[in-house]
Amino acid sequence: MIPTDFRIEPADYQADLKDLREVRETVFILEQKVPEDEEWDDLDPRSHHVIARDDHGRPIGTGRLTPEHKIGRMAVLKEWRQRGVGDALLVALMDKARSLGWTEVSLNAQVSAEAFYARHGFQPYGERFMEAGIEHQAMRRALEPLAGPERYPARAREASVPSTEFDSLSAATEATLAVVRAARRELVLFSRDLDPVLYSQPAVLEAFKEFAIAGRGGVVRILLLDPAAVQGQGHPLLTLAQRMTSVFQFRTPTDDVDLQYPSAFLANDRDGYLFRQLGSRWEGDWSPANPARTRQLVDHFGRVWERSRGVTEFRALGI
Repeated sequence: MIPTDFRIEPADYQADLKDLREVRETVFILEQKVPEDEEWDDLDPRSHHVIARDDHGRPIGTGRLTPEHKIGRMAVLKEWRQRGVGDALLVALMDKARSLGWTEVSLNAQVSAEAFYARHGFQPYGERFMEAGIEHQAMRRALEPLAGPERYPARAREASVPSTEFDSLSAATEATLAVVRAARRELVLFSRDLDPVLYSQPAVLEAFKEFAIAGRGGVVRILLLDPAAVQGQGHPLLTLAQRMTSVFQFRTPTDDVDLQYPSAFLANDRDGYLFRQLGSRWEGDWSPANPARTRQLVDHFGRVWERSRGVTEFRALGI
């Protein structure tokens, strides 16, 4: 059974540096006596990081995936070892590598941890060597490609449906329900404050819940311009996200250009979208299947998502 008293989440190197340091310096520098100038390197800002947190949001473990396709800096606080944290971190890093299209990852295992990595399919190669005064063994593992007969690029396109304009909350609600209910594996939402008048409606919340529990491995990625306002209003969609942290992901932009974006939109992986030119108004357009327009919105969302940070404001909520 997977433990429920901790969670694994992506870490933003800049926003989460304090927490990464807390774990890595405790384990490597204080416990294992690794020199500090060898612990932090120029790969850190360019790597993908994951962090394990206890049910109070405190950091308890870390790991990273470097541009060299190597897993490293795997560290778990002493009191949390032998409780599945390291396994969960390693699985999360391999899943990230698969999502990047990588077919193999490698690592330099401390000899004392060689059996742990072997249990996850890593094979040793080459001679053992010393690194930071500790004996290591190079290991590697081939990665299976992500399964996905339902993955977006492989799906046959629906017939394009011309976009329809709307100018009322009721029409926006109906369009939102259609877009959410049609989604298979992914929804993306760009909003200033989660539009409480729209996304707090019971029918809309139920649609998101049904998507989340459908068992298709779906994910809802949400970009928020003003996460503090969302937290302050006690938004019910956050309550749902608290119960389903593996489905809901939140980020907030940091670039001024992104923070000034005036529009709001929702899109799914079935070519459906809803767009409002001004996020403060209900006028907009939508379509259940308009590939060109949906791809334009999804591409914009992806660019902003990559340069945004995690919503640290929600950590107290366990999100």
